[in-house]
Amino acid sequence: MKEYEEVRSHLVAMLEELNLRLARITDNVRHSETPLEKDFAEMATQNVKNEVMDYLGNSARAEIEMINQAIARIDNGLYGICQVCDEPISKERLEAVPYSNMCIKCASKAEQ
Repeated sequence: MKEYEEVRSHLVAMLEELNLRLARITDNVRHSETPLEKDFAEMATQNVKNEVMDYLGNSARAEIEMINQAIARIDNGLYGICQVCDEPISKERLEAVPYSNMCIKCASKAEQ
């Protein structure tokens, strides 16, 4: 666990940033600061914007979940081990994507 304290701190910082971003996205989609437009063209534009914001919100939620899982793996002593083949995940991969749960070989196979 001590081996990954710095990684854990980085993941917690990432989590805090994502939670702030998600809160802003949620406020934006709910139009908490500005009311909906009455003009049809403006409504259509807002609907497109809402769809984009919803996508960004869903992406942020997915990343938050992956980060939470990585923090749990650190706490449980399983961080850095591929969940598919049980081999170590390379240091370079963990530096690039600190919430990786698969080695590059298994991740490549999963994408196919």
